[in-house]
Amino acid sequence: MNELSRREELSLSGAALRGAPWKAAAVGGGVVAAASYGMGVILPGSADLPWALGLGISLFALIAAIGAVAKPQEGDRVTRQARSWSLQHPWKFALLPAGITAVLTYPVQLVIDGEGIFGAAWDSVWRGALVYLIAGILTLTMKGRAR
Repeated sequence: MNELSRREELSLSGAALRGAPWKAAAVGGGVVAAASYGMGVILPGSADLPWALGLGISLFALIAAIGAVAKPQEGDRVTRQARSWSLQHPWKFALLPAGITAVLTYPVQLVIDGEGIFGAAWDSVWRGALVYLIAGILTLTMKGRAR
């Protein structure tokens, strides 16, 4: 009887992400995207801007997700409870960072890469699935931090 709806689960995931280290996530994602693109420019071969931006977006979501649940005892009461729920349900929590990745990657693939509607959707979905898998596994390894 204590089953949560999908909307309530996403709300809890969002509450857990409220205290995420957004600045560190943005800096980390930006540095990795710039380094990836820079390596493509410096080394022989083609520099792939959509790939570099997708990598940066993926890392941005991963840093935010793991940073949000890394310290479950910090923040206000609601944030602590949401983080505790996230650590107890790592695969449900990982859906939101995966969705963020897919949504942010889609316009990059569509506009910059020019893949078309379905190609951009495919790239966004597989990138989101990869973030889902990594975020779920990393959150699962931190499960012992939950009360």
